[in-house]
Amino acid sequence: MTNGGAACPECSQTMNFGGFVLSKRAGDGQRVCRSLWKCAGRHVWWRWADRPDEALEACPVPELFR
Repeated sequence: MTNGGAACPECSQTMNFGGFVLSKRAGDGQRVCRSLWKCAGRHVWWRWADRPDEALEACPVPELFR
């Protein structure tokens, strides 16, 4: 599964879907999944799965998802 051909914000390589990560959102205290995206350049990005129109954020712990 790809991110619709979206490019990595850091290196412009195509990103691939890497799964979901259950997290607690600080803004509303809900437990919500983040969708994880990775590129061949080993950059890891994520965003709230229930907010697909929001921008990707750099994952603060990429070593856990490589």
